[in-house]
Amino acid sequence: MTSPFADDRLVAPRGRAVEAADHFRLPFRNRNWRGTAGNWSGAGVGSSIDFQDHRPYIAGDDPRYINWQAYARTGAYTMKLYREEVSPRVDLVLDVSPSMFHRPAKAARTWELFHFCLESTRRSQAAPRAWYLSEGECREARLEAIEQGRFELPEFKGDERLSLRGVPWRQQALRVFISDLLDPRCGEEVFPCLSNENKTSLLLAPYCREEEAPDWSGNVEMLDCETGEKRIQYFHSDLLRRYRNDYRRHFEMADEQARRHRILLARVPAEEDFLEALRTRALPLGAVEPWD
Repeated sequence: MTSPFADDRLVAPRGRAVEAADHFRLPFRNRNWRGTAGNWSGAGVGSSIDFQDHRPYIAGDDPRYINWQAYARTGAYTMKLYREEVSPRVDLVLDVSPSMFHRPAKAARTWELFHFCLESTRRSQAAPRAWYLSEGECREARLEAIEQGRFELPEFKGDERLSLRGVPWRQQALRVFISDLLDPRCGEEVFPCLSNENKTSLLLAPYCREEEAPDWSGNVEMLDCETGEKRIQYFHSDLLRRYRNDYRRHFEMADEQARRHRILLARVPAEEDFLEALRTRALPLGAVEPWD
């Protein structure tokens, strides 16, 4: 298994993520946001130049927004309402289970997705928080440490299921989870927890072609990347077919769970060029959007 932090293997993925962020961003458009002052249309009213409506004056209202021209005509105080401008909140969670890094291409794709999300929030002037998730343990990813190339991960023990129940989600935030979803028990621990009331959440799932359609034949040494256990497995055509069918059904159920919980699930293959993978796999689903 390739170390997720080996020497310069993080440099190239980050560069490709920054390049991809020139073309795409997280799906911020067509959503009413709440948060601190920023550049995105909010769900409330504020002081932007985007006029929204009028309403009668209420004691305590800011007199700067009284429509004095209307008062001169009617003698009644009315307020000019403008669209609130806010910084969207983004809560980003990265699954750091060993299966996310068991092949160099998949490890690179994992970090490309992570850095793309962070770069997208930075360019969009959003307000991000990030966490590393290992089994049931959730540790905040300090953004200043990431900028310095330091990653402070929780310890992986290999004896618990992957769960989002410990993530301190913020209200009204865009929830983004990066995971390969290979834990067979993730249905009850991931999708309900990622669901965000009536808001759409985002799940980005890197995967390798070898996971989806392996060509194993004969005696194959199998390594459980979660536990380190090795064993020899003889693969004949029927067993290989059953594996592929089980894998397909697993992600069909994941797609069904995602639709039920209003989650955009985009599976991103590790072997494709990153920008092209976003263009063909994530963009059609609305999981990313082009810049205006």
